[in-house]
Amino acid sequence: MRLQLAHIEPFARGGNRLCYVHPDNPDCCVKVRRPDFTLADCRRKKGFPRNLRPLSSFDDNREEAAVIKALQKSRGETIHHHIYRCDGFVETDLGPGLMTELVRDADGRISVSLKQDLWERGYPAATRRAVEVLADFWLEHLVPSREVLTHNIVVQRGAHDEIRRLVVIDGLGSPYVFPFAWLPKTVRRHKVSQRVRRLHKRIRQFVRRCDSGHEPSRVGMLQHRGVENDQSRSATTTTQTSVAKD
Repeated sequence: MRLQLAHIEPFARGGNRLCYVHPDNPDCCVKVRRPDFTLADCRRKKGFPRNLRPLSSFDDNREEAAVIKALQKSRGETIHHHIYRCDGFVETDLGPGLMTELVRDADGRISVSLKQDLWERGYPAATRRAVEVLADFWLEHLVPSREVLTHNIVVQRGAHDEIRRLVVIDGLGSPYVFPFAWLPKTVRRHKVSQRVRRLHKRIRQFVRRCDSGHEPSRVGMLQHRGVENDQSRSATTTTQTSVAKD
């Protein structure tokens, strides 16, 4: 029996996919492709030579599932401290869905993105330390990924509002037309180091724009936080009115 999602409001909307709380498991996220953005649309957006790749290679769900499986096999359970767990696929009324860990705070609410956290709280020392821990992890494990973006990282908070961990929930996979693992280790380390440096730069630029009164785009802002009588819905919606890109 197919999982019924069409009648449910997604809690998040990305460039390519919609994210839903699994109707039967509040700790499971189901990612499905946006019906208005096909794989062919995705390939058309890419420049040469990536637009020469087969259509199947633009399926984010398939690629991420394969990358996470390979990382877990080669690096063990520690990989899931900063990368979500993947539980395979399920058929839905919106097409194939990838089931993943749904990261929630200690109070049960869905954890917000780093982008939303920076917008709402600024960039205090605790958040800086958490970003450094994630950056060190990325370098240690040479994680194959595209650009590490603030709206693809979630901030999980504990019972006392402390940051438990940062978790990357999107953007995994080789950014090249060939597998990332084919590159020599020294080259992989250099590439990952560049991505980490650009993440730090993006954060600094984003914080400066927020401090100057610039309201961020709605990309990466939760539409709801997955609890009954969600009081954050109206506040979150208010921060989603700008069309400026992060």
